[in-house]
Amino acid sequence: MPMPEAPASGIRPWHGYGLGLRTEHFDAVLQEDPKVDWFEIISENFMVAGGKPRHYLDAIRSRYPIAMHGVSLSIGSTDPLDRDYLRGLRDLASHVEPIWISDHLCWTGYGGINSHDLLPLPYTEEAIAHVTARISEVQDFLGREILIENVSTYVGFADAEMDEAAFLAEIVRRSGCRILLDVNNIYVSSRNHGYDADAYVASLPADRIWQIHLAGHSDYGDYVIDTHDHPVRTEVWDLYARTLERIGPVTTMIERDDHIPPLAELVAELDQARRIGAKLDAAVRMEACA
Repeated sequence: MPMPEAPASGIRPWHGYGLGLRTEHFDAVLQEDPKVDWFEIISENFMVAGGKPRHYLDAIRSRYPIAMHGVSLSIGSTDPLDRDYLRGLRDLASHVEPIWISDHLCWTGYGGINSHDLLPLPYTEEAIAHVTARISEVQDFLGREILIENVSTYVGFADAEMDEAAFLAEIVRRSGCRILLDVNNIYVSSRNHGYDADAYVASLPADRIWQIHLAGHSDYGDYVIDTHDHPVRTEVWDLYARTLERIGPVTTMIERDDHIPPLAELVAELDQARRIGAKLDAAVRMEACA
């Protein structure tokens, strides 16, 4: 199917507005043909050939572009990279032909044990060198650049040598990878650690930000948890709008992983992202004509 037209000010690949593809919506996607430009899959859920998940994936990808998003790369771990996992990821990519592949800037396990959590890294030169080398190895194995996502964090490291934005920016510069910018995670971490979310965005290389995640969180006053079980909150929409004003249009999607509503409700929420993007595009066009 044809790609949506890129906004006039676009400086990066443009794929419009998408949703995370969840099991609860398989049938609805095929029956309703929702107004969604693309879907993002959790790579690990489709790495076994055959079966119901791959049946639905094949049917849906015949209608919509697909992005692959992983949770098990563990790019920051000191364990060797899992070659069997990488082969499975490469095979799935050959089958799906995704617009891109992404994972998280974190570690998920040690000693062959997967914690099934996205654990933070120390922001040090040693960690930059370690992660950069592993990203380069992954990209060489897959034969393509990957996108790396900032995670939400709840603790800091006493020996940190820089802030998270500088850490991420330097890894991207050295490895040549791209950024999947999770705006909700920036907001969550900025509340938990007391930093300026807008300054975080301003510190990143804008041309390397190829995708944005939006999601809901749980606010407990003194701390915030990235739960993906609520609609996107007003403060995150506001940060998203300011982010686009600063860096320009970016392919955007909404994640929901728990308390998943009917598909139509998420599509309606996605329309809010479209409205914010359209408002920005209109302002850019007016400025160009002035």
